[in-house]
Amino acid sequence: MRLLIIGSLNGRITAAAQIALARGAKVSQVDDVDSALANLRAGQGADLVMIDVDFDIARFVGSLRSERIHVPVVACGIGSDAAAAVRAIKAGAKEYIPLPPDAELIAAVLAAVTEESRTIVFRDPSMGAVLKLADQVAASDASILVCGESGTGKELLARYVHRKSRRANAPMVSVNCAAIPENLLESELFGHEKGAFTGAVARRIGKFEEANGGTLLLDEISEMDPRLQAKLLRAVQEREIDRVGGTAPIKVDIRVLATSNRDLEAEVRAGRFREDLYFRLNVVTLTLPPLRERPADIDALVIHFVEKYSAANGIAVRPVSAAAAEKLRGHAWRGNVRELENVLHRAVLLAKGDAIVPDAIVFSGATRDDAPAADAVAPGAGPRAMTALRGAQVGRTVADVERDLILDTLNHCLGNRTHAANILGISIRTMRNKLKLYSEEGVTVPLPREAERAVI
Repeated sequence: MRLLIIGSLNGRITAAAQIALARGAKVSQVDDVDSALANLRAGQGADLVMIDVDFDIARFVGSLRSERIHVPVVACGIGSDAAAAVRAIKAGAKEYIPLPPDAELIAAVLAAVTEESRTIVFRDPSMGAVLKLADQVAASDASILVCGESGTGKELLARYVHRKSRRANAPMVSVNCAAIPENLLESELFGHEKGAFTGAVARRIGKFEEANGGTLLLDEISEMDPRLQAKLLRAVQEREIDRVGGTAPIKVDIRVLATSNRDLEAEVRAGRFREDLYFRLNVVTLTLPPLRERPADIDALVIHFVEKYSAANGIAVRPVSAAAAEKLRGHAWRGNVRELENVLHRAVLLAKGDAIVPDAIVFSGATRDDAPAADAVAPGAGPRAMTALRGAQVGRTVADVERDLILDTLNHCLGNRTHAANILGISIRTMRNKLKLYSEEGVTVPLPREAERAVI
């Protein structure tokens, strides 16, 4: 984990740096906000920024946002100054740490803010086979394609491969191709020169250069526009990139990993994904089975998540009753491990007695396995019960029903656009266009909420 400290190391912030180093973080330090921005633009990268509360945090966070530099910010100040803490949080800091720091507090913030989890929890033989193959190929520099449904833990598996590789001590840089608008993704990947386009206020190093010597993860690569795929192919094939507005090619030394929740061969046949890029990335494929196909993992994950969220919320660990465990095993888990994690987090909070019972297991959203089917209406109920299942939709337009379905699914996914689009079977671009239309119509659209990284 890379920590960037903004402020003088002559003061008590030195202690925070020493604690972070002892916890395995790689620490760098700059004296002011402008130096920090120059550091990040130059591709030196950070997983977390710790800034002295006396600096202009609002300007720093605003610059990060306008230049699309995604890194969490934590403020530090002497003592428990409530007013300073409030100002820092309002300015955009995620946390406030009083100085001198407590070692356990620093460790907790490093883990919580960076959402760093190295645990792969599994018991099913099918997952064991995937990890065995990952171990075999990790030491090579071969490109790897990690496939699987949304929520199965593709990014976590990619990070596992990086940690097992010869590049483990070098950075691993991730780009979510689905989350970045296509007109900005080229600059995000390859960087740009000052003045290359409106808003390019300074030279910015792209993710390829930032990952130099290490690993670049192209997350959900199937969402990338075909026009950009041609430039990506050259970069992957030649290990050479061109910054937007640049005049000379730049060599990079990287290992490329990519993930996709779509069938890329089908995308190639449909003309939405370049065949040559597919074969370049697909030297080795690691396919994560959906949770419903690895039932032995459910019990292990239940224990893991119950312990995790009990500790996070300061609640005594309750056992899961046999009836609740059976309810969990019988669910279809279309959201896979991510859905299971959310359900168990909710169950830990809702449980009232000495155990987690079925009443605490609440499935969000109307998935097919939860919704009553037409042929599941109680015997003898007659046509009136059948009509009741459909009556609420009578008289409504298709557009209204579609809007409610999209927004309900988005709420179920905690605002995660990619996850919701996958459940609905639409592309992320279609999802964005629909949500933009709803916002323009004055409809409240759920904002993305920070969700913890899925754990296998």
